[in-house]
Order: sequence, then C-alpha cells, then structure tokens
Amino acid sequence: MFATASRRVFQNAASASACSNNFTAFFPVRCMSSIPSTMKAAVVREVGDAHALKVETDFPTPELKAGGVIVKNQFAGINFIDTYHRKGLYPRDLPFIGGQEGGGTVAAVSDEAAAQGIKVGDPVAYSVFGSYAQYTAVPAAKLLPVPEGVGLDVATSCVVQGLTAHYLTSSAHADLIKEGEWCLIHGVGGGTCQWAAQMAKLRGFKVIGTCSKGKADIGESLGCDELIVLDEVPGTSYEDYESVDIVSRVMEVTDGKADIGE
Repeated sequence: MFATASRRVFQNAASASACSNNFTAFFPVRCMSSIPSTMKAAVVREVGDAHALKVETDFPTPELKAGGVIVKNQFAGINFIDTYHRKGLYPRDLPFIGGQEGGGTVAAVSDEAAAQGIKVGDPVAYSVFGSYAQYTAVPAAKLLPVPEGVGLDVATSCVVQGLTAHYLTSSAHADLIKEGEWCLIHGVGGGTCQWAAQMAKLRGFKVIGTCSKGKADIGESLGCDELIVLDEVPGTSYEDYESVDIVSRVMEVTDGKADIGE
C-alpha cells in the first residue's frame, strides 16, 4: 500500500435543484434532476494570498459541452501548484475557480460521452481546472474511472501527484534506468516524490532518496535503499542542499558507479 501522500482533500457538500436548462438548450443530454443553475465554489477574482480565494454560493454551474460530462464533486485535491494560480505566478483569466483535481460521480453526459459508455452515476476522478466547486465540466477523455473497492478520496488524491510520479518513473527517463540500477529522487518527504520513490521500487530500481530532517520519518517509511537527510533552510521546511555533499554521498553509496550529469 502506498504511503498517504502529504496533501489534503476536502469534501464538498451537494445541493439539489432542477436540472439546468443551459444543459439541454444545445445538446441532447442525460442528466440527474438535481443539477442546479448555480453552485458553491471557491473563486479567485483578484490574485493574491490565501484571502484571494473566496467561497461563493451562487457561482454559475458549468455548461455541458459536446464530448464532455458534468461531475458532481465529492472531493477536490489541494496541490501546491494551486497557489501559483491563486497568486498569479501562472496567470489565468479572472475570475476562476481554484483547483485542478477532483473526484465524484457523473451527473450529466453528452451524447458523445454516452457513446463511449459513460453513464450518470459513474464514479470518476479527473484533472482539469475548476475542481474547488460542487460541479465541474470535464472532457470525457480526461475521466479516470474509479474501480470498485477504491474510495473516491483515495482516487482523487492519486491523480496529479500519482500520475506525475508514474511518468517520471516509467517513461521520462527514456528507459535509461534498468531494473537493479540506482536512481536518485530528491524530496521524498513531499507528495509527488513519496509516490515516485515507491513506484521506482516497484519497478525494481534501487532508490536513493533525499528529504529534510523534519520529514525524515516519512522518508524512512518509503523503503528507499538509502536515505540522505538534509538540514532545513532556516525558517522553512525546505531542504538545504548545501548541508550535505550529495554527489559525494551518492558516489559512496553506489561504489562510484553513479552517472552524475553536469
């Protein structure tokens, strides 16, 4: 079982009303009778600190688009990258609903999505913008069906960080790492690299992980073959990569066989 990622999910309450006419005006759809015309959402109208994210109770419910579905959210993943959007570091058109990871049940289905076998009530997870809300419009191609026996909270927490870790350990290295060879994964105390360290082990790699002293207990729980614990930058929880000669330590652990790039 994977260790719980260092992140949070929050549960959205659902409200009931009549199905919005916006959905049926342009596309023949299949939908629950409880989709309201407005919804509760955490909205950014001006970029800034955490106070810029405000809960609104009458934000327009998204319209169903051809080839898509409407998901009634039960959970939304909270990821560090969300703060970049909220602060304006990664600019987005204002106003916008925060979040880019969610999970829930399909509440409305376009004809195109229905032709793919997607049905109202299907449990799904996804990664698209606008998940800090009761409802999110999601292209059918972006849906991840949730298998029976997997909780929606677990499925939601897997999407952004889990899929990132998966491609980093399975394809991003272009098969340059083989089973039984060493890999170095920084920040294994954080969310994505907790996943990555465990996935790398499942693929048969030998893993050297780094983490800060404050997250050493997390790092030690992941099964790394070697863990390099770093001091923290004063006043933060971030690793101080100058506190340990990592290159020398890696060369020592690997008997000088590590391929250290410039």
